[in-house]
Amino acid sequence: MEKIRESAVLKILCYIFIPIIALSLILSIAYIGLRDQYGNSNDIEASYLDSYDFSYEYMYSLIRNVNRIRDGYTDFENNGFYNKIDENIYYNENYTEYYSYNNFITFMKFVIVKNDTNEIFTNIQSNDYLNEVTNFKNNKIYWIYENGNIDTTIENLNQDKIRYISLPYEGLDTFEGYDIYSYIDIGNMKYSNTLELTSIVLNMFNNNSSFAEALIPIDIILLSIIIVYLIWSIGHSKNKEGITLNSLDKFSYELVIILFSCIFWMCIIIAATVISYVDISKNLLIYIIGLTYLGAYVSLAVMTVTTIKRLKAREFWHSFTTYRIYKSIKDRIKKTSSKVLDKSASQKKIIILYIAFIFVSCILGVTFFTGISFIVLIVLWIWTLYKILEYNKRLNEIKNALHEIYMGNPNIDLDTEELTGTLKELATYVNDVSNGFNNAIQEKLKSERLKTELITNVSHDIKTPLTSIINYVDLLKQENIQDEKVQEYIKVLDSKSQRLKKLIEDLVEASKASSGNVKLNIEEINLSELLKQVTGEFKDKFDERNLIIDLDLPSNNVNIQADNRYMYRIIENLYSNVSKYALENTRVYITLLKTNDEIRLEIKNVSKDKLNITADELMQRFVRGDKSRYTEGSGLGLSIAKSLCELQDCKFDIEIDGDLFKAVLIWK
Repeated sequence: MEKIRESAVLKILCYIFIPIIALSLILSIAYIGLRDQYGNSNDIEASYLDSYDFSYEYMYSLIRNVNRIRDGYTDFENNGFYNKIDENIYYNENYTEYYSYNNFITFMKFVIVKNDTNEIFTNIQSNDYLNEVTNFKNNKIYWIYENGNIDTTIENLNQDKIRYISLPYEGLDTFEGYDIYSYIDIGNMKYSNTLELTSIVLNMFNNNSSFAEALIPIDIILLSIIIVYLIWSIGHSKNKEGITLNSLDKFSYELVIILFSCIFWMCIIIAATVISYVDISKNLLIYIIGLTYLGAYVSLAVMTVTTIKRLKAREFWHSFTTYRIYKSIKDRIKKTSSKVLDKSASQKKIIILYIAFIFVSCILGVTFFTGISFIVLIVLWIWTLYKILEYNKRLNEIKNALHEIYMGNPNIDLDTEELTGTLKELATYVNDVSNGFNNAIQEKLKSERLKTELITNVSHDIKTPLTSIINYVDLLKQENIQDEKVQEYIKVLDSKSQRLKKLIEDLVEASKASSGNVKLNIEEINLSELLKQVTGEFKDKFDERNLIIDLDLPSNNVNIQADNRYMYRIIENLYSNVSKYALENTRVYITLLKTNDEIRLEIKNVSKDKLNITADELMQRFVRGDKSRYTEGSGLGLSIAKSLCELQDCKFDIEIDGDLFKAVLIWK
């Protein structure tokens, strides 16, 4: 079930099928309604001409023309030709085509005679209107009103039935004083877009009513299943827990609804405008309606999906901008109220003083007409400003003291005698923190000193028996022992005892270096010569592993202020690290650079093992890049080098980039 729920392909198919099934349902319902109104598709014209809509539009157009003539809204061309009666009837330069966009009648011709003046108003061009009127009765659809009598082929507009047409006039009083002659040119009549769509829908099912009726329940069931599935699955994505919201779902809900509602209604308005008022071909009409249908569907789908997601994620109300504004205002009011209603002594004091200040200011303001009140008010303002500045000064002193403690200076002692109230409490707390900080530092230094002494003492105790072991091993090595196994045992004892001796020496040195318990003899030494010396001493070790040394030194000597013995130890540790852990058959780059600002020594090599460790971890004690620990080493070399560098004002750092290891020493 979870795979079905999280299937993106299934959701996309549902989104595609929804507009198709919905369109099928709409067309099926429309077909049944139009079938009842127009019958078979071949009888659309006859059904329309006999319909109430046609009769209403026909009569409404004539009434508008008569009313405009009566109101004097007339324009005349030569020979009394009337070119514009209805504001929605237009003609081209040749007076051959007329279009009415406000109704279904697109080719009505009329002649209206005003009886008292014998003026003729018409939308046809002719020199003999009497002959034209005589020929009106030769048309299939005509309506003539002469001397109060109606002669017509429109059944709904004959003398007996016209009273049942709902029109904005009483009886035929509107036409009093006029004779009206009109007809529809059926041969050239152009159907409106609505009738075109009606024809398309009726022809779509080929008069198969049973098929359309069967589609309705099927479409409803399919739509219901798809909608239920989408409501159940929306927001769930593969390999993700909970409801997944995209950037649109996190955007302001009101803005999303307003934007897509505008798109939705714009599509509806465009479709309605095209159907009612635009004269276009059938194919273009279908294309435009299809696009607006898809646009309306997409906008409606986006609004629905984002609403469901927000509801399921319980973020619906939180996504409202108005809710966020309300929440922000509420939180601010709550914070302000909590500050005002704070029952601490300092808060109460501030509120009381502020109220007293306002009260005194009001009284002095009311009695300002006296010179004394004016002087007292000025004094009050000056005194208030002084107290505020004094308070701010003491507060800055406490702030600066806290900053000193933050920067590592524990020797802070604020004078609390001149302070009162809350400021005195704060100053006391700062002094206590400073004392506690200082005590903690002293305890740490004491602990480090005891640790160093412990390591030194234990190392000394271990050295005594270890020296005996080494001496006896040396004596055994001098004996002429023929047994090969015994010789192998002696060799192992010699190797391990020497390694243990080196480990003890490194441990003691690391402890002294980290605690600063080292006596330095600072002097000027030639760093270039020191590098050449150490490089020569390690040549054999580098050659054993086929490491090529690329030593890049400046042409001039580079001198630094340092302890020669300990600087040698630093470089020796770094070279030893390279000889143990560098990848065989690779280059080792040793570069010494000198600029105006600093002296920089870089030692770079490629590690034979993966360096899945950070630089900080690698410089800790007993940490080695060789996790298997099959090489000799204590894991103290880099830690000793870093501590000794710091004692000699030298910055030591290492950088790791993949398998590239780089040690950097910098002197200012």
